[in-house]
Amino acid sequence: MLRMRWELLLLAIIYWQRGHTDISESKQGHVSVVIVGGTGDLARKYLWQGFFQLYADQVGKGHTFSFYAGALSPDDKGTPMLFGILKELACPPELSAERCALVKEQFLHLSQYRQLKTLEDYEKLNQHIKQQMEQEGMVEAGRLFYLSVPAFTYADIAEKINSTCRPAADVWLRVVLEKPFGHDFNSAQFLAKQLSGSLKEEEMYRIDHYLGKQVVSKVLSFRKENKKLLDPIWNKHHIERIEIVLKETLDAKGRIQFYDQYGVIRDVLQNHLTEVMTLMLMNLPANLSNSEEILQNKLRFLASLQEVDKSNAVVGQYQAYNGEVQEELNKTKDYVSLTPTFAGVLIHVKNPQYDGIPIFMTSGKALDERVSYARVTFKSDTFCVQDLDNIQCKAKQIVFYLGHGNLQYPAILVSKNLFKPNLAGSDWKEVTEYKDVNVLGLPLSDYYIQSPVMPRDPYCELIPQILIGRKDSFISTEGLLASWAFWTPLLDSLARVFPRLYPGGGANGNLLNLQVRGHHVSFSHEAVVNIINAGAEENFQVMQGKFRSSDMVSAWTEELVERLASDLLLAAEEAVREDGQFHLALSGGSSPVALLRTLALNLYTFPWHNTHIWQVDERCVPHTGSGSNFRSVHDLLLQHIHIPYFNLHPMPVQLNQRLCVEEDGGPKLYEQEMKQFINASSFHYVLLGVGHDGHTASLFEDTKLDVDDERLVILTESPVKPHQRMSLTFTAINRARRVSVLIMGKGKHELLTQLSRIKGESTKYPITKVQPKNGTLVWYIDYDALLG
Repeated sequence: MLRMRWELLLLAIIYWQRGHTDISESKQGHVSVVIVGGTGDLARKYLWQGFFQLYADQVGKGHTFSFYAGALSPDDKGTPMLFGILKELACPPELSAERCALVKEQFLHLSQYRQLKTLEDYEKLNQHIKQQMEQEGMVEAGRLFYLSVPAFTYADIAEKINSTCRPAADVWLRVVLEKPFGHDFNSAQFLAKQLSGSLKEEEMYRIDHYLGKQVVSKVLSFRKENKKLLDPIWNKHHIERIEIVLKETLDAKGRIQFYDQYGVIRDVLQNHLTEVMTLMLMNLPANLSNSEEILQNKLRFLASLQEVDKSNAVVGQYQAYNGEVQEELNKTKDYVSLTPTFAGVLIHVKNPQYDGIPIFMTSGKALDERVSYARVTFKSDTFCVQDLDNIQCKAKQIVFYLGHGNLQYPAILVSKNLFKPNLAGSDWKEVTEYKDVNVLGLPLSDYYIQSPVMPRDPYCELIPQILIGRKDSFISTEGLLASWAFWTPLLDSLARVFPRLYPGGGANGNLLNLQVRGHHVSFSHEAVVNIINAGAEENFQVMQGKFRSSDMVSAWTEELVERLASDLLLAAEEAVREDGQFHLALSGGSSPVALLRTLALNLYTFPWHNTHIWQVDERCVPHTGSGSNFRSVHDLLLQHIHIPYFNLHPMPVQLNQRLCVEEDGGPKLYEQEMKQFINASSFHYVLLGVGHDGHTASLFEDTKLDVDDERLVILTESPVKPHQRMSLTFTAINRARRVSVLIMGKGKHELLTQLSRIKGESTKYPITKVQPKNGTLVWYIDYDALLG
């Protein structure tokens, strides 16, 4: 009786599995494979090898094949190119040399080149396939088109395939697409809509070769096979952090035309590394063969990610990159690319299982080594008093090692102080012979290691899945848009951020190391000027770092002023969006002259109509006089822009036909005007300079201000003529949302040296009292002042 019940239960399970698997039972017959772009670089390096492997695996198993390389060249030029590629194909390791020679000869016999340029070319291809079926009496099983061409051609080619090469209803059509699939959410959505006019969702196979990497393809299997061991520790109570890393030693040279449009986040993080993260942290499907269940679990995970912006990311650019852009894209010497070649992003998940776990996603070019891995580090519950080399005292981690680096082969590593894992699959083996190397802080002997029995290229892994119609290792439209929905806001927020420059390779040192504060991430190393090579101005533009514990931006004078103007524009746009107006306070003196010229002549999109201009300080001279700060602002800026007259707020230094007389109450009038127009008297932006003696605004070493003085505007005395001044106080300045200090020129180098040595405030240097209470302070310092 028990046996009968078990058999009935087993039959029910088998029935359920069959009802919940979406692997197509492809009917046996002839398959036509068309690689559009079949003589290009990707086809030469990977695709033909992948299809040769497919053919070698399928010989004698029911399917027959024809292979076509399609490209724009005429047949007489394309044919020799194709067979030059095919003759270089490597033998699959499981075939003997004799057997491989025979299979390769058959493969070449079944391959041909066809020009695919016009609609008529595609019609001729369709007629050729039909005639072949009829003449050889073959049953057609399907048609596989692999588009190894630029993404902007996808919609046109898909339409040609749909209108000329769509097979009969009982024959499948599968079209493979290579990334990029758009450059943000809107473009990806637009492309998806274009493709949907020609192809059904089940006919599109968006390929991400990372999903064909053997370790990545086994992440779910590994989790499934070790579920009982992982379930108790795969959560926020036990996981300390997760790192997903792809480091490259190569630069972008030769790919600049593509790379400068996309950068490292679009090229790697949005697709490859996001897929790895998703497989690691999504809910396990009940059935690993059910593509729909896997997709839905992926979508639920992506929906649980916390939004990211520029406070959750850092970006860098290797120094030679901008010169490569200028050379390959024919840009002028003053062109500056903001495309990042390095990015580090801190991600968090909003669900009870992973809440609070920091996920570091990092990738970059021109780094110190080529390696890719995903590491889960677990919290230690052991405190070792001695015998620190004991395995229980060492790091607890699981590493999905994708390849290269010290280990050189793909593997899954579990530290021995966690558990001994079950194999990820029958085609995997346990590694028991260890090299004398360390992997991420532990010697190999401290890990349980498993790796594939037979290493295979990602395309050799993925192409057979296209043949059988299995889609869980490909990107669906919903999954694609969900990923772009997560990454697009970050990309938008970084659009005008200047990446940190780094020299490349081992010389990067600690320049790209990250530090975390709460949910925010920044570069951990403040001193960025050590990578400057004197006399090599063309090698870098703008650098970011720290000065007196606040953010610092450094560049040569022209680039620095342009950066400050750009930041000012962003602040203005943000304020207008949020408050409807932008209150800007400008200091006098020589510091802002270059900035005012740039604002007047270059920033045509600045929201002047919504901007109110205030003064930080003013000399006690008539506004029409040559020594007036307001006159300087007028001559350099106001006369060149369209700004409402009532948005101008000059300091009232001249009242009752006299200048800066205490009884006239000028400071009080200006303070009242501030309170009337500005919420909480808090400027959106205050721009300051610094004198050689350390004064700022018109606040000098001898300026008498009590600690609890709440006045916003006062009269002061300058040690130089004209002596009398009117100035905002530190109380007013430190209420601002943003304060920028602009310092330029070699004459300020000694002052900067002194300021860098002072901790906190100094009466001798009034600038040290600028410490915004709830706002941010940024120092803009040119290299002349910084380096002397």
